Amino acid sequence: MKENEYRIQFTSSRIRDLMYRTTFDPKKMDGDVILNLSFIDKKDLDDVLGIFKMVISSGLSVTPYVKIVSEGESLGDLTIEKGKVGIGTVCSITIDGVLLKAGIPVNPKLGGVVQIRSGIPVRFTDVLTYASTTVDPLEILMSQGITSVSEMLRTGSGKILANLREAPMVARDEIESCLSDLLDAGFSGILEVGEPNTRVLDVPIERDHLGIVVIGGTNPMAVVQEYGISIDTNAMSKLISFKEMSRIEDLV
Repeated sequence: MKENEYRIQFTSSRIRDLMYRTTFDPKKMDGDVILNLSFIDKKDLDDVLGIFKMVISSGLSVTPYVKIVSEGESLGDLTIEKGKVGIGTVCSITIDGVLLKAGIPVNPKLGGVVQIRSGIPVRFTDVLTYASTTVDPLEILMSQGITSVSEMLRTGSGKILANLREAPMVARDEIESCLSDLLDAGFSGILEVGEPNTRVLDVPIERDHLGIVVIGGTNPMAVVQEYGISIDTNAMSKLISFKEMSRIEDLV
């Protein structure tokens, strides 16, 4: 019964659990981060890593770090089946966990698709709140084929995956300090930090709060899908020690 209850848990509850369990310290570059884990055919690994490198070097990911799990290897209670390879990126909810550990009561609100025009984020075009679904919104939206991340990389205009969280405006200085530490640690996925009591990318924000938009860690997976390569993505899959991850340029 407990297992079934866990499976029907709304994403907002799952996020809260993962945020509290995140222990990453950006100053020490150590601790546990949340992993988005995807599975691909072994024969596609070189092509997929090339795509990941292109997307990550363009800044459309949370960090430049990835985790490769070869066939037969295990990650926690998961063993990669024959002929498959697991490839993981840092989930943006890790940032919420870091903010929470810094004493900032951050509230992850929704995941969605952001329209980019000439390199500038314009608005959320499609959104799903974490409290309304049992599956990660970015996972759902990616499966609908409505992203155009590869087009954005080519032309500067397109639709990418991102998510929004709210935080009290009185904590703005602490937020900026924490985000600066994350930037120094290579977490370059902050898309926009809004003004207090102001809509962010056309989404209303709770009174006396400000919005923070972070690029989704599943954008590299979305480009793989856009290129017609089979990929099965599980967002917010597991917690993993950051030290187990490698920079993408060290793998390609």
